[in-house]
Amino acid sequence: MGIADDAVEIRARGWRTLAALHNLIDAELERALSAEGLSVVEYTVLDALNRQDGWHMRMQQLARATALSPSATTRLVTRLEDRGLLTRILCVDDRRGIYTELTAAGQELYERVHPIHDETLERVLGEAAEQPELAPVVHALHDTTAAV
Repeated sequence: MGIADDAVEIRARGWRTLAALHNLIDAELERALSAEGLSVVEYTVLDALNRQDGWHMRMQQLARATALSPSATTRLVTRLEDRGLLTRILCVDDRRGIYTELTAAGQELYERVHPIHDETLERVLGEAAEQPELAPVVHALHDTTAAV
C-alpha cells in the first residue's frame, strides 16, 4: 500500500467514525424527540426558524438548513403547517417567494423540546467520548465549538 492509499484509508476511517457518531446521535435524538411528537428533521425546522429571532425564512433557505430537497422541504412544511406549528407567508416583493415562520404553538413546542434536545445531545456526546473509536471526533467537535 502506497502513501496515497494510506491517506485514502485514513480519510475513509475518519468518515466512517464520523458517520457512526452521527448515527448514534441521530438515533438517540429521534427517540427522545419522538416522545414529544417530533422527528429530528421536524425539530431542525423549528430550530432554524426559532434562530431567525421573529423573522421568517424562505423555503429554499429552510431546505439548506435541513439538508432536504425542495420537494421534501415543502412536504415537511405542509405537515408542520397542518399541525399548526408553522405558517407560510407570500413574499410581497416576489409573489413566487414563500416564507415560513413559527406560529405561537410552534414556538411553544420548540421551547418545550429544546432542553430535551440539548440534554440528549450532551449525554450522547459524553457517552461517545468514553468510546476510544469515537472520542477523537467528539473532542474535535468540542474544540471546534470552543473556538466559535
